Amino acid sequence: MQKAETILYQVKSGIYVNLTNRCPCACTFCIRNNADHVYTEKAPLWLDHEPSFEEVKAAILAENMDSYSEAVFCGFGEPTEALDMLLQTAQFLKAHYRLPLRLNTNGLGSLINGKPIAPLFQGLLDTVSISLNTSDEERYLKTVRPSFGKAAYPAMLAFAKECTAYVPHVVMTTVHTTIPEEDEQRCAELCRELGVTYRIREYSAAPDDSSREGK
Repeated sequence: MQKAETILYQVKSGIYVNLTNRCPCACTFCIRNNADHVYTEKAPLWLDHEPSFEEVKAAILAENMDSYSEAVFCGFGEPTEALDMLLQTAQFLKAHYRLPLRLNTNGLGSLINGKPIAPLFQGLLDTVSISLNTSDEERYLKTVRPSFGKAAYPAMLAFAKECTAYVPHVVMTTVHTTIPEEDEQRCAELCRELGVTYRIREYSAAPDDSSREGK
């Protein structure tokens, strides 16, 4: 018997969409290493099964979506691992609500899906937020530990650049305290070169710490 899934969960004023637990990375700082939930023990994000569109749609219709400031594709996995479901859900949300849509991603979706995916986001996503993590490729490989190996870092940067042609707002992030200040400065310069916004987000290992916001 399938258990009830946490498909939607609230973070501050946003509604987050949890579509998959699959991820090609094993980040050393990932919150999944310490807990099965974020912010509240009432919302475990490990999925018994990946939800169908009917399940996602039912979860959306059960919510007062107009009470949220945005909808964010971000759960206990990499959303682009469930690309078709992500796109179908985004299309439904765009057709029925005025919510801005954001994707939080590790930026490896084109490698995951074996094709360029940024063009698919045109007219659907308002923001793509990509985990840059560091300006140093060697450190990236050690901390993010992507299954794609050395192909991952350049692919992530290329994806960020490509997204600028299709998505209004592209952000790249690092996590405060996980890299030196000098590296943060290099990340800022790299983001300027790519034409994207740089953001340093707060780190917390505590899943119910509301100071921590997604990716």
